[in-house]
Amino acid sequence: MQTWEMLFRLLAGVSLGAVIGFERQFRARMAGLRTNALVAAGATLFVLLSAHGFNGGTADPTRVAAQIVSGIGFLGAGVILRDGFNVRGLNTAATLWCSAAIGSLAGAGMLPTAVAGTGVVVIVNTALRAAGRKVDRRPEAGDEEITLYRFIAVTDDAHEAHIRALLVQSLTRTDFQLASIASSDIGSDRVEVRAEMMADRRDDRQMESAVSRLSLEPHVTSVGWRILDPAKEQ
Repeated sequence: MQTWEMLFRLLAGVSLGAVIGFERQFRARMAGLRTNALVAAGATLFVLLSAHGFNGGTADPTRVAAQIVSGIGFLGAGVILRDGFNVRGLNTAATLWCSAAIGSLAGAGMLPTAVAGTGVVVIVNTALRAAGRKVDRRPEAGDEEITLYRFIAVTDDAHEAHIRALLVQSLTRTDFQLASIASSDIGSDRVEVRAEMMADRRDDRQMESAVSRLSLEPHVTSVGWRILDPAKEQ
């Protein structure tokens, strides 16, 4: 194979990886434009190395390429994080795995398949994202299995917006669905921030974890939670 063809395959792999990474970067994910482009570039180079870098009767062109699958697993494990009772980064790790596959296809000269695979990955990360949200079960307050929580934090006027943002961030890391959030003055430049959540099962440990995180804020004077009666809240 001539050098220009190898360079063309490398450019194709990097470009297709960048297409996948652009969508990830736009959504502010951990592995964005550069990471996915580099993963695809590395996979392309390894495939080119395994196919054209070894000669002789004992050379095995598939040996290096086969290690891409296991090697990318270590990289994917680095973006999977455990946050309390939740696990984040699985989709990012899967996307990196797909970027490596796209790079491998480009390195092998299977450009139409690589382009098609890139389109599939982008569609899955965009179109199926909205579809997944629609499939998610939306609990109702009248459901007997639903548990309603009220989360309350008290802070000063100057830090109300900051505490609201932290409160939403803490709750979105749990399995609860945020129903509402509101603030009210309680005098002496103090503000009470209230958030109500719904869950399909009772899990007090996650609430305690959210309380612990928010209680570390220096401008929060008190924080707590309680379970609401769905019948009274309707």
